[in-house]
Amino acid sequence: MSQQPNMYRTNEYFYDFMERLHSSGAAKDHVSLKAYRQGDYLLQQNSPLARVLIIREGIAKCIINEENGKDFILAFLGTGQLLGELEVLRNTRCLNNVQALTSLVAYAVSVPYFRHIVETDKAFNAMLLQELANRLAITSTRASLQQLYTVEHGLRNLLRLLQQQHMTLSKEDMAAYLGITVRSLNRALKTIGEE
Repeated sequence: MSQQPNMYRTNEYFYDFMERLHSSGAAKDHVSLKAYRQGDYLLQQNSPLARVLIIREGIAKCIINEENGKDFILAFLGTGQLLGELEVLRNTRCLNNVQALTSLVAYAVSVPYFRHIVETDKAFNAMLLQELANRLAITSTRASLQQLYTVEHGLRNLLRLLQQQHMTLSKEDMAAYLGITVRSLNRALKTIGEE
């Protein structure tokens, strides 16, 4: 699993696990590859979960659409990231939208088979718990930083990460990631530019 600062989360363990499972053919009736174009939705908030996805290649954004119509980007997800596992564990509809930022290929795992893996594979289960704990730690750290530091501070960090990862985002996505309006983002960009 990648520990260096990264704009998007990855998980080499889940990637390797799915590569081995798919290439062995042992789960051919339960695991397939699914391709998505940039802009396609992999999951849609409040919809029933059709399958658990593990990103093989590409980048997606995980978005919560709030009741006021505004979006908040929770995370950017890359190779090895699981999508839909919380819904399976909680037996609920999709908690958020997941949209492809780039063309993307994912392993599509049937829900019953994913439950079977969770119930029978202790190593997989341990890594799933580790991944969920990592997400909680990252999310709580990010929330505290957004509350304790200025928008300009968060924007500088975001711009630095985007540059390091050779990524670009629209102003709308940058604002949604920072939890601010595009207008506030423009003010912060102007302030940073004047420094």
